[in-house]
Amino acid sequence: MRTANVRSIVIWTLVALVSAAGWSVLALSRGESVSAAWMVAAALGSYAIAYRFYAKFVAHKVLKVDGTRATPAERLDNGIDFHPTDRRVLLGHHFAAIAGAGPLVGPVLAAQMGYLPGTIWIIAGVVFAGAVQDMVVLFFSTRRDGRSLGQMAREEIGPFGGAAALIAAFAIMIILLGVLALVIVNALAASPWGTFSIAMTIPIALLMGFYLRVLRPGRVAEVSLIGVALLLLALVAGRWVAESSWAGTFTLAPSTLVVWLVAYGFIASILPVWMLLAPRDYLSTFMKIGTIALLALGVVVALPTLKMDAVTDFASRGDGPVFAGSLFPFVFITIACGALSGFHSLISSGTTPKMIQKETQIRMIGYGSMLMESSVAIMALVAASIIDPGLYFAMNAPSGAIGTTVQTASQVVTGWGYHISPADLAQAAKNVEESTLLSRTGGAPTLAIGVSEIFSKVTGGSLRAFWYHFAIMFEALFILTALDAGTRVGRFMLQDMLGNVVRPFRNVSWKPGLAITSAAVCALWGYFLWVGVHEPLGGINQLFPIFGISNQLLAAVALAVCTTLLVKSGRLKWAWITGVPLAWDATVTLTASYQKVFSGDPKVGFFKQRSVFQDAIDAGKVLPPAKNMDDMHTVVTNSTVDGVLSAVLAVLIVVVIADALRVCVRHIRRPALSSLSESPYVESRITAPAGLVPTRQEKEEERRAVVGTAAPGD
Repeated sequence: MRTANVRSIVIWTLVALVSAAGWSVLALSRGESVSAAWMVAAALGSYAIAYRFYAKFVAHKVLKVDGTRATPAERLDNGIDFHPTDRRVLLGHHFAAIAGAGPLVGPVLAAQMGYLPGTIWIIAGVVFAGAVQDMVVLFFSTRRDGRSLGQMAREEIGPFGGAAALIAAFAIMIILLGVLALVIVNALAASPWGTFSIAMTIPIALLMGFYLRVLRPGRVAEVSLIGVALLLLALVAGRWVAESSWAGTFTLAPSTLVVWLVAYGFIASILPVWMLLAPRDYLSTFMKIGTIALLALGVVVALPTLKMDAVTDFASRGDGPVFAGSLFPFVFITIACGALSGFHSLISSGTTPKMIQKETQIRMIGYGSMLMESSVAIMALVAASIIDPGLYFAMNAPSGAIGTTVQTASQVVTGWGYHISPADLAQAAKNVEESTLLSRTGGAPTLAIGVSEIFSKVTGGSLRAFWYHFAIMFEALFILTALDAGTRVGRFMLQDMLGNVVRPFRNVSWKPGLAITSAAVCALWGYFLWVGVHEPLGGINQLFPIFGISNQLLAAVALAVCTTLLVKSGRLKWAWITGVPLAWDATVTLTASYQKVFSGDPKVGFFKQRSVFQDAIDAGKVLPPAKNMDDMHTVVTNSTVDGVLSAVLAVLIVVVIADALRVCVRHIRRPALSSLSESPYVESRITAPAGLVPTRQEKEEERRAVVGTAAPGD
């Protein structure tokens, strides 16, 4: 034991030193070249230490996870929504469900402020806020039969604050799903390679589901090898298809993709979770983590230099071309997933608590998955920071700011202090076989350029275009897995809401109810997506500007519920674990909401923007991004809607936090008045490891369980 302890001390000391060295180089280097490998070292070292020590402390000391307690998956197993799922498959599902557009796109956009602010927020945010939120929400939902976040708020905070939480959470969920779907449509609209490869993951997942359920139950290693082999074949075949006569078949119009996405979302929401959702997410996780791991390895091998400034002038001026606003609060809004994301709380109180085998797995699945997603965000920030800053701003600035030619773009970007020649802009597009890279906004194309830069340094420049298009397809796959799980979670939320009025809806596996609510959720986000695809300034495009704020406001709801439950369950001395992140998140998001509503800068304030465009309409002028008077009127409408929604959502969140504070104070003063809706204790009959690799003791327990269930004489 003494030798093991010494070895452990040496290992963790080395990890801490490597991480500290990475942080020191990033923070102290000024005016000199910094390798991206230092960013990777700082991140991975911090993640390892946080998981080993802080996550273990929260899980065992604060939450006191109980391996002898049966989870809802075991007690309520019905093969539809409640189903005990192997921890490895569930880890893949949970990670794939939470890892949507945010960790890929947010850090890329936030790079306009420099690489240092984003790095600090991503790592510190996930360690002390994001991963804690995910794990604590998962724990309390598991203790409450997999209740949704809004329903837990209603039961534990009260009808008033709970109603505000239910309405806010569901409205934000629809916005998030619509935005995710729009990103997928934009990525796949002209990509037969991506469309074919992603379509093939569906039959592969169905095969894996039936393999584990019917053909070879429990053989996770076998089905993993089969699934990965078929996935790689689908990826390779996708390029063959794109270069063949079949390319036209898989080159779908945006409107066609909308129909297919809505249909897929509905089917994935109503099918048994073991059949499609869980195996497909597990399958996609191999590609997601595999690609990110290869990126990290590529950074270590190629040692690319961070070309973006540590902190740019835009951070203090607030007039960045990518998005307007100062570093505080907008970096913390732009980077959500990867640091702290309210969307995750919906998954942690949606599909996952209905599938987890043991409470002891909450640390790995809740905290561990979030660390995995944070590593994605770090790699996205690396990818955006290693490309030429001039190219970065030319790609992410709107055409209204830089023009439509490489000559005008070069002049404008040079005026911002980042020189790049017209020839360099043209060559960058030619290198990846694109006609132009100007104003390729949204973050995804920039990430693809960074990925191709890293991989081509390892494999050779001739494959740069291949890696660019691979990255575009990878991003679409990454996001789609959040869409199908999110739709199912949206169905749970709507069922919980309706169940307060119509009793049968309380049973989330009631077939008429699940069909009705699934159709309603798909219809809502599908409508906004359809309009957004057909009207450049309408539909989900209208709601896109409040995507980041909505997500972080939802995180405030989740942290408020967690803090309330910690207090009411006798853990008052540990309430700071979620209380401090709640205070920070509320400060950031409410500040951002205030600025978006009342700022006098038309690039920031919605109502000021409305006023400017209305005055232009009265004067008969057309302002960008509008192209005609109809667009001008649409911008006025959008600004009004976004301003009102921002104000309403902020008020709802203030109501939730205030009501949660009232409940906490009342409990501290008069504990006898409080009640918990926790499900009664039932002893578990399932034996399963807590982590990916079973300990010696866990292996022995599994062996005993197998022997104990064997029939006499076997």
